Amino acid sequence: MAKPTKPTDQDSELDRIKTGAFERNVALTKMGVGAGAKIASHTVRNLFRRGESKDQANRDFYRQQARELADELGRLKGSVMKAGQMLSLYGQYFLPEEAVEVLASLQDNTPAVSWSFVEPQLIQALGHGVIQKLHIERKPIAAASLGQAHKATVKATGETVVVKIQYPGVADAIDTDIRTLSRLIAATRMAPKALDLTPVFHELRDMLVRECDYVQEKAFTDTFSQQLATDARFIVPKVYPEFCAQRVLTTRYEPGYSVSSPQVQALSQARRNKLAQAFVDLFVTEFFDWKLVQTDPHFGNYRIRIDPAGEHDQIVTLDFGATRPFEPQFVDSYAKIVRGSLLRDRAEIAEGVLEIGLMDANTPQSVLEGFGDLTELIVEPFRKPFSPGVPEHLYTPGGAYCFGPSDLPARVGQTAALKMMSKHFKIPPQEIIFLHRRIGGVLVTLRTLRAELRLHELLKPYLKLPD
Repeated sequence: MAKPTKPTDQDSELDRIKTGAFERNVALTKMGVGAGAKIASHTVRNLFRRGESKDQANRDFYRQQARELADELGRLKGSVMKAGQMLSLYGQYFLPEEAVEVLASLQDNTPAVSWSFVEPQLIQALGHGVIQKLHIERKPIAAASLGQAHKATVKATGETVVVKIQYPGVADAIDTDIRTLSRLIAATRMAPKALDLTPVFHELRDMLVRECDYVQEKAFTDTFSQQLATDARFIVPKVYPEFCAQRVLTTRYEPGYSVSSPQVQALSQARRNKLAQAFVDLFVTEFFDWKLVQTDPHFGNYRIRIDPAGEHDQIVTLDFGATRPFEPQFVDSYAKIVRGSLLRDRAEIAEGVLEIGLMDANTPQSVLEGFGDLTELIVEPFRKPFSPGVPEHLYTPGGAYCFGPSDLPARVGQTAALKMMSKHFKIPPQEIIFLHRRIGGVLVTLRTLRAELRLHELLKPYLKLPD
């Protein structure tokens, strides 16, 4: 389940969510009308502002507009809330920074829905007879935009499982929700008028359809389980087909600690390094070998099973709804960008960029060079130890890159702002958006673990790097 949050108490639950197209449209249309009035008022007031005062007023306005949008999406839940979360990924390329920040926060505030609202969905999907084989706890252990999870016991065996139930009406509302959200973004004027966001919303719709398909998620879970069956570093929950359907997914309950928990943070440097290495190994294997990537890196989707003996800590991998296959050609072209960045070969970077479609043949050389500056910086942790240009304090005496004190995200952001503001740089295709979502999550995990790793050798067999 993407981006789950544990409800703090039963009082935080919603009785229901608005599932009908009409009532959801009414809620968002009212907000759009209100936004129009506020835009007019803001525009008038800005006539009397100058310089920094005007800039600050604009930032405050966009933040407030985005906050009101996020609040309403949070109340509606379902596909429109998930679309808002995903929009924050695309939005970094065309929305004000303040709006992206607020939309991204949607993942952190998700109240659960009452059992009386989700129970009919469960009965319709599995039938009374099958449900009678389970003892299901009415209070959910996690809630997200598309559904929530309930702990249960298989009566015949005593096994503890998690039943993930999609909210009623979510899948049916996707098309209406996407259309309404696109109109709302236009009404709030958070995106540039001249920018055609139709392709973005088409991609959001496709992703939502996939994440609402629990049959596909079950298949992806089974695939990852098979692929990782011989790797003791990972645990993939067992699937219980008898208790699965299009809108219901039941897997074994696999407890563990969050990467950011005090228990994990208290582990020795060596143990944290082993966990961090496993996170990187998994991503590299998914992308280059399997060409199948779980693109939602939220901490709730990865739990740490601490070994009391201190020998074999494990990573529990959860929620495969956001899994994406990647075409071999895309992987090969992306590899060119990474290889060119590590070797500081601008021609190879440009070749990969053009093949993927980030830019085209008419892109000025100066823009391609700016992109090269950016990608060469991004691959910093994968360079050979003590490479020129990498701050010396980010290496241990043995040449491991220190993720804890690294300010790489800030330096990447500054470089992107300086180099990539160009009409020639397109909104990236969805493959790039969701791949970078996972890469960003891996880097955040390594920083949270305060990892010290030598990663250059990891990429050599995939990129055919020289010694």
